[in-house]
Amino acid sequence: MVESEEQIKIDSLKNIAAKNDTIAIYPFNPNFITDFKGYTLGMSVAEIDRLHSFRDENKYVNSAKEFQNVTNVSGSLLIRISPYFKFPAWTQNREKNSFKKTNTFVVKSESIKVVYKDLNTTTAEELQQINGIGEKLSARIIKFRDRLGGFLVDDQLFDVYGLKKEVVNKTLIQFKVISKPEIVKINVNTASAAELSKLIYLQKHVAESIVNYRNLNGSINSLNELLKIEDFPAERINRITLYLSL
Repeated sequence: MVESEEQIKIDSLKNIAAKNDTIAIYPFNPNFITDFKGYTLGMSVAEIDRLHSFRDENKYVNSAKEFQNVTNVSGSLLIRISPYFKFPAWTQNREKNSFKKTNTFVVKSESIKVVYKDLNTTTAEELQQINGIGEKLSARIIKFRDRLGGFLVDDQLFDVYGLKKEVVNKTLIQFKVISKPEIVKINVNTASAAELSKLIYLQKHVAESIVNYRNLNGSINSLNELLKIEDFPAERINRITLYLSL
């Protein structure tokens, strides 16, 4: 079965994205969005193509509203990406003058409030709106969240197995931890190995090593002491200590 041109294009963009560990978003002129840039912002192939067709006519969009009219992106996506739009100063002056003469409302990127969805209450279906997240990954995110008892910080999304960094970066354009769960911290000096291993970040043998370290050296006085434990996941110390107390 021959793949459609659109699917080939999507696969190509995914391959390019896979080679980039992180994708930071900086202010940009939306008139010059490339296929790859559009993909990372969450635009569909059709929306990107509409913009390119418009630009092929040597035309420019000069406001967030005009960008939406040309590309037909959803209002929710516009709200999330338009704060990063950077238009030439003269276009913004022209909009102000046009507003005075016609009393027509112009959507200004500076005045658009970014509204995030809560990572702790979002559904699998909502997560699937992100390019790169399908049924399997969205279910895995929800399962990971449930095992944690809820996300405490946005960066915990990077800990979901199989979720690529560039997909996490795109997700965090639209989702944030808003309602933090109330958790009971585990006392690292009194907890058993079984209790410590309930923390998703600590494997059983690491939990046992913590107890052995404690038995040999006495009470742990600083959570940074955990870095001395063999096989302790040092790269996640900042996440792990959110759940521990002395």
